[in-house]
Amino acid sequence: MPLPPADAHRQLKHQRSIQVQAYARSDGQWEIDAQVTDVKTRPTGRPGGIRPAGEPIHDLHLRLVVDTEFNVLQAGAESRAMPFPGQCEQHGDTYQSFVGLNLLNGFRRAVRERTGGLRGCTHLTELADVLPTAVIQAFAGEVLATHGDGDEKPFQLDRCHALVSHGEAVRLHFPRWFRQPGINKVTQNPPPEPPEGASGGCMPENLIAPISS
Repeated sequence: MPLPPADAHRQLKHQRSIQVQAYARSDGQWEIDAQVTDVKTRPTGRPGGIRPAGEPIHDLHLRLVVDTEFNVLQAGAESRAMPFPGQCEQHGDTYQSFVGLNLLNGFRRAVRERTGGLRGCTHLTELADVLPTAVIQAFAGEVLATHGDGDEKPFQLDRCHALVSHGEAVRLHFPRWFRQPGINKVTQNPPPEPPEGASGGCMPENLIAPISS
């Protein structure tokens, strides 16, 4: 379904940006840096004066250290720009409470229990929601098998509508793992090779994992 048409005379008033960067560490663990910024295109009032257009209202950071099993080993948060300096950032070590969680096992639910509402910062808590699938993307092809050329089933299969085992994308690009509808075992004789030039365009860019929330 296409996007609704954009108004020809619309004016940008506010921009929220989210970035996630994943780094492989020398000790075998991974660092995940996440940032959310909010910027307005006009001056806005703030305690003590006016915030110029383009100056961030929010510039908030999360960092997790995770292992290759998606376990959170270290966690912390930092607020570099906020509406109410001296108050917004006073949430103590709330975000260190992510330590011990697993990104693929009830992570979002646990985040709400530990940092939701008055226990933390609304925007940092929302930022944490993007981390499970972001880390899956980071691990794709390095930690997670995604190409289907070995004995391990590609991680992304049966985790989104495009990559259901009996679907056309799997038949074309992962024939070894294709299942005929209604048959519960992998086909012994793969279907014909895909047409020349066909590629696995939905892998790994479109990895979507069902993550309990």
